[in-house]
Amino acid sequence: MTRLEARERRNPLWGYFGLSLALLGAMLYGLRSGDVGMELADVARMLAAGPRADVSDSFLHTVIWQIRLPRVLASAAAGAALSACGVIFQGVLRNPLAEPYTLGVASGGAFGAACAITAGLPWVTSAAFIGAMSALFLVWTLGQREGETDIARIVLAGVAVSSILGAGLTLIKSLAGDKVALIVIWLMGSFSAASWRDLLPLSLALCVVLTVSLTHVKELDIMASGASGLALGMDDARKRPFLLSAASLAVAFVVSRFGVIGFVGLVVPHLLRLIFGPPHIRLLPLSMLGGAALLCAADTLAKNLNELPVGVLTVLIGGPVFCVLLWNRR
Repeated sequence: MTRLEARERRNPLWGYFGLSLALLGAMLYGLRSGDVGMELADVARMLAAGPRADVSDSFLHTVIWQIRLPRVLASAAAGAALSACGVIFQGVLRNPLAEPYTLGVASGGAFGAACAITAGLPWVTSAAFIGAMSALFLVWTLGQREGETDIARIVLAGVAVSSILGAGLTLIKSLAGDKVALIVIWLMGSFSAASWRDLLPLSLALCVVLTVSLTHVKELDIMASGASGLALGMDDARKRPFLLSAASLAVAFVVSRFGVIGFVGLVVPHLLRLIFGPPHIRLLPLSMLGGAALLCAADTLAKNLNELPVGVLTVLIGGPVFCVLLWNRR
């Protein structure tokens, strides 16, 4: 393959166009699929009528605006956030196998939610968020060496904390009795209860990740390359904690509300980096589009399979794809 062919193959415009079409198709697929079958014309008519319109078919209007649209938007926003966070983690940690749950955020959220469910508390989302941020704080504290952030220590601390919390989660499930099914379902992730109230914090989390990442694309390029930040005028000691904290905060929002959804933040950035190259100025928006399309389509497919947990599908889809990527890079 010539350099010109490689450059054409990596033209991001094709990626933006193709992934935007994929996202649009996934959203339309989600809006028309479900127990109540609809044609695209019905979906378009209900959307054009607006959220408070007085239409002849109020049942279809309610299904679209109160059930399917918030679910589709929530799954797309969560997929975009997880993929963007995956790009940040892989860049900052200089590890293409890093994902949004590397620092124990998922384990902390799962542990907090399991404690709340077992105790019969109604604040499962709040408990999951507190657990996720507490785990992040612990990992961050253990990752300090002589007052400075050590990336290798942070990764090791994340593995250790995740293992400990995983063991604690197993203990809680063994003591949960008839509530163990609720814990297992929550752990596998689901958007079945998504509502308009979930979109505000999720949108804020997505905006935080988008703003932070796009304003630090040069810093991410430097970190991912392994070059010395100080030699290039960048303060690594300040930028790394800031980027990791912002990404972890967004992940905590997703985990606390919708459970653990794996492989989206790992496979999507990794695959698009291979196709379109490593520059973060294009990798970030492409990954957000790809993650949104993938999770939106996976959630609709999970819905049509008797509300199968979406986390199961993302692993079944992402796992083999990632194995193929590793095999081809031998």
